[in-house]
Amino acid sequence: MFLDQSNFEVYPLDLVLTLDSHMESPLHQQVYGQLRQAILTGRLQANQRLPATRSLAQSLGVSRTTVIQGYDQLISEGYLETRVGAGTYVCSELPELALQVELPDMAAPKWKDIRLSTYAERVQQIPQRRVAPRLEIDFRYGTPALDLFPMGLWRQLLARQVASTDVLGYAPSAMGDESLRGAIATHIRQARGVRCQPAQILITGGSQQALDLIARLVLHVGDRMAFEEPGYAGARQIFTASGAEIIPIPIDGDGIDLDRVKASHPRLVYVTPSHQFPTGTLLSLPRRLALLQWAADNSAMIIEDDYDSEYRYGGRPIPALQGLDGGSRVFYIGTFSKVMFPGLRMGYLVVPKPLITVFKTAKWLADRQPPALDQRALCEFIEAGHLERHLRKMRICYARRRQALVDALNQQFGQAVQVLGDQAGLHIMVRWTTQLSDDELVAKAAAHGVGIYSARRQYLSPERTGEFVFGYAELDERSIKEGIRRIAEALKPA
Repeated sequence: MFLDQSNFEVYPLDLVLTLDSHMESPLHQQVYGQLRQAILTGRLQANQRLPATRSLAQSLGVSRTTVIQGYDQLISEGYLETRVGAGTYVCSELPELALQVELPDMAAPKWKDIRLSTYAERVQQIPQRRVAPRLEIDFRYGTPALDLFPMGLWRQLLARQVASTDVLGYAPSAMGDESLRGAIATHIRQARGVRCQPAQILITGGSQQALDLIARLVLHVGDRMAFEEPGYAGARQIFTASGAEIIPIPIDGDGIDLDRVKASHPRLVYVTPSHQFPTGTLLSLPRRLALLQWAADNSAMIIEDDYDSEYRYGGRPIPALQGLDGGSRVFYIGTFSKVMFPGLRMGYLVVPKPLITVFKTAKWLADRQPPALDQRALCEFIEAGHLERHLRKMRICYARRRQALVDALNQQFGQAVQVLGDQAGLHIMVRWTTQLSDDELVAKAAAHGVGIYSARRQYLSPERTGEFVFGYAELDERSIKEGIRRIAEALKPA
C-alpha cells in the first residue's frame, strides 16, 4: 500500500507566537501585534513567506478566523501582501509609519549577575584570531593542496558507506570505529614506529580535541608545563585556558633545550619532534632518548604532536618518541588534516594503556562518537592503499614546491634570508635581515597582492622580529616564484 500524498501541503516553518487568552486584548490583536513586532525587529524579513492561515491556526491552537483577522490588519497597513497562487509575504518596503514606531528596549542583558567559571574567565583572556582575506598569491600555512586530493574517489567511498543503515545509529564505542582504529594502528606502526594496539587509539575531532582531552584529564590548575618557544599557538592556548603555568623552552639546532626542560620541573612537556612548529627543526635521536629518560625518572608525561611527519623530503626519518618509549609516558597525536583535508575534522590520540578507560569516558561525555560515515570511508581509504598512494604523490609535489620556494628566496634575497629547519612538512620558517618591522613587511607584500605571515604569534613572548612562516602546499611552482618576485619588488627602495 502506498501513502497518498496528494492532500499534503508544504508550508514554511511555523512561527513561534505567544498567545494568552486571559489578556484583555483579543487573540487576533495579539497575532497582529506579535507579527508586526517580528517584522519591525527583522525577525521576519522583507519578501519572506508566512505560513498559510490554516497551518498557523493549527499550530497556535486557535481558529483560522483569528489568524485571518491578524493577517488582514497587517495587509491593510502595508506590512504584508498576498501574491496570487503563492501565499502571504512580508512587503519588500515597509510603510513610512513603521519608521516612527518606538520599539521596546532591546538592550543587551546585564551580565554582571551571571557568574562564569574560572575556566571561562581564562578563556576570555585568549585573543580571538582574525583571519585576513586571502590575497592573490598567499603563503598561508597549515592547509594542504586541496585541489590535488582525489575527491571523486572519496565521494565513491562515502556513497558506498551511506548505503548501509549502520552508519545512521549510535556507535558502540566513543573511542571510534573499531576497524578504523585497527587501520590507523597498522599505518602508524609501519610509517612512524608507534607501538600501540587498536584499543589505545581514540578517534578525535582533529588534534585540537586530543589536546583538550589531555589538558582536562592530566593537568591541575597551576601545574607547570614545558612548551616549545616558538611553538604552536593553538596548543598553547588550550593549556593556558586549562590553568597550566606555561614555561617557554627555547629551540636550538637539535630541538627543545633539554637542560631548560629539566630546570623548569614540569609535569607535562609538549613537543613537535619530527618537524618542530614553526622552525622545522628535527629533535635529534640522542635528545629524544634523553627526554624520555628524564620523563621516566621524574614521573612526567610527554605530548608528541606528529602533525605533518608524513612529509619528509630528505634524510632518514627518526622513529616517533612514542615508539622509542614503548607507550608508557607519551601521548601520541596524529591528524588527517594535512594528509587529506582539514574539513574531514578527523584525528587520533594514542593513549597509554593505564589511561584508556578515563579517556574513553571523557570522550563519551563530550560527544559520544565521531561521525560514523566519515570513519567508515576513511577506513576503506586506508585499507585499500589509497592513503599511501596519495602520500607518495604529494611528497613529490610538495618537495618540488618547497625547493621552488627556497630557490626563489635565495635568488631574490641572497644572504638577507635564512631558511630554517629540515626538509619536511608543508611550510618553512624564514629569518629575514631587514630594517623593516614585521608589520611593514606584511603591508608592503600585501600591497603587491602577496600574503606573508609573521611568526610572532607562535611566541609566548613575541619580542623577536624578522621571522616569517611560509606555507607552500597550496601554491604551484609558478605562483611561488611570482610571489617571491613581487615581494622583492615591493621591498625595493622608492
